[in-house]
Amino acid sequence: MGQTMITDARELPAGTLLRADLCIVGAGAAGIARALARGGGGRAGGGRVSGGGAPEPETQQLYAGTVADARLHPPPENYRVRRFGGSTTLWGGRCMPLDALDFEARNHIAHSGWPIAFSDLLRHYPQANALCEAGEFAYTAEGAFAAPLRPMIGGFSSDVFSTHTLERFSCPTDFGQRYRARLAKGRVRVLQHANLCRLPMLAGAARRVGAAEVRTMGGATFEVAARAYVLATGGLEVPRLLLNSPGPSGRGLGNAHDVVGRYYMSHIAGTIGTLDLAAAQSVWHGYEVSEEGIYCRRRLALRAEQQAALRAGNVIARLHHPRIPDAGHGNGILSALYLARGIVPYEYARRLYDGTPEGHAGSTLAHLRNVVAGAPDTARFLWHWLRRRTLAARKFPSVIVRPANLRFSLDFHAEQEPNPASRVTLGDETDALGLRRIHVDWRYSAQDVATVSRALDALAREVERAGVGRFDYDPAQVEAEMTRYGAYGGHHIGTARMGRDPRTSVVDADCRLHEADNVYVMGAAVFPTSGQANPTLTVVALALRLAEHLKGAADLGALPIPTANLPESV
Repeated sequence: MGQTMITDARELPAGTLLRADLCIVGAGAAGIARALARGGGGRAGGGRVSGGGAPEPETQQLYAGTVADARLHPPPENYRVRRFGGSTTLWGGRCMPLDALDFEARNHIAHSGWPIAFSDLLRHYPQANALCEAGEFAYTAEGAFAAPLRPMIGGFSSDVFSTHTLERFSCPTDFGQRYRARLAKGRVRVLQHANLCRLPMLAGAARRVGAAEVRTMGGATFEVAARAYVLATGGLEVPRLLLNSPGPSGRGLGNAHDVVGRYYMSHIAGTIGTLDLAAAQSVWHGYEVSEEGIYCRRRLALRAEQQAALRAGNVIARLHHPRIPDAGHGNGILSALYLARGIVPYEYARRLYDGTPEGHAGSTLAHLRNVVAGAPDTARFLWHWLRRRTLAARKFPSVIVRPANLRFSLDFHAEQEPNPASRVTLGDETDALGLRRIHVDWRYSAQDVATVSRALDALAREVERAGVGRFDYDPAQVEAEMTRYGAYGGHHIGTARMGRDPRTSVVDADCRLHEADNVYVMGAAVFPTSGQANPTLTVVALALRLAEHLKGAADLGALPIPTANLPESV
């Protein structure tokens, strides 16, 4: 596999055996980042099994499955894309690192603690930031901007919440489109339309996987024999691939202790209450642009020491516009967005609908009145959106509407506690390739409700103490608001978690399967905890860390390349 090219697996003769030092399965942020980093063995050749470069409904349907509660989790084929570039073809581009506290074991967060420290990833974050095209690795206002920024909330100073940490935004970068030319000229052979179906264990005492069984949608089967395999297919597909391969236990590869697919997390997110900041000296809740042209935005963040004091998980919050479906906001821009909900992507449409397909019954006429009354402001907004979003290479990240009365809703984004009962298993249905589809049973815990409740209560007290306004919300509605949209979008986390104990984790600190010496997992599937941060930047940093590990792994270079599959020992 030393050729330099991107090829179509459908052109390979059935029964072909391809050989490589390393086979990377998946071509999203993790897989492409790992391929760009090279390394991983003595030979120059590499291998990648991936989807095609354009949307293909038949291929996308391979991601379909069932969910235990449709109110709490979207269909498995939503929020992820089976094509070259993976889900970076639809992500919003929000980048931020995990916090140092996220890696620590906390007695109020069950099953918390990583087997690596924040410092183990810190040196990889700058390169990850560059690959994500999010500018410098600077995530505070002081570090990213030479001159002081205007206050987020003038007069607000708090020992409980900070307002100086940043979110930085990618273009958003489609990794498949952006890095296709580099991969085509590099040392990696890219195979499109190749679908991994099974990783069989070698017979005998060897703790290794043999040649991977791969199929095309046309039915042709071939094998890829590599010294090592890296699964980079996302937090839902990784457990599906592992569970569809029997492994030594017969219960799934890496699943001797029934951990694969467990501890499934997302983020707890929602919009709640009214934050009246009319008494503040000033308010700025929009984007700043760094010297390198990166959109950055500050948020309210619950400080690390306060998380321990409140026995809460990690929480951040953003000033948000009034709820879009309720025409009572009187804003023409928000009403125009509501009326255009049919062309808005799935995740954002759910939020426009307030999580229900009906939305606010009978509100269309009221929304039309808002649009007409606010026509000049709406026209200016649409012109800005056309220039800065639709036609721009680096897109304005989101809708920012400043309420005239400075009455905002609060958009929160919180860590979810790892829960072994929240899990991904195999269902009874099979896909076009003969693999069993997944069944998703996502659950939240009392600690998740407590995290949000305690953070909101603390914020209300801090806003009033500082004399900048008032935050009103109904504490009895917290659980309903945090589950209104269910599991947050494409954040599929923890299903092949990293740890030291094989009884409670799937991979070790180097992301290698505990029970197979030549199989590694990359992506948010290995996160032991979710933190408050969107996962993409950390996914890329972990991929770079794994690339460094594989490059220096003497035992990997010593592994032979399998020549053919032998019967699996069970």
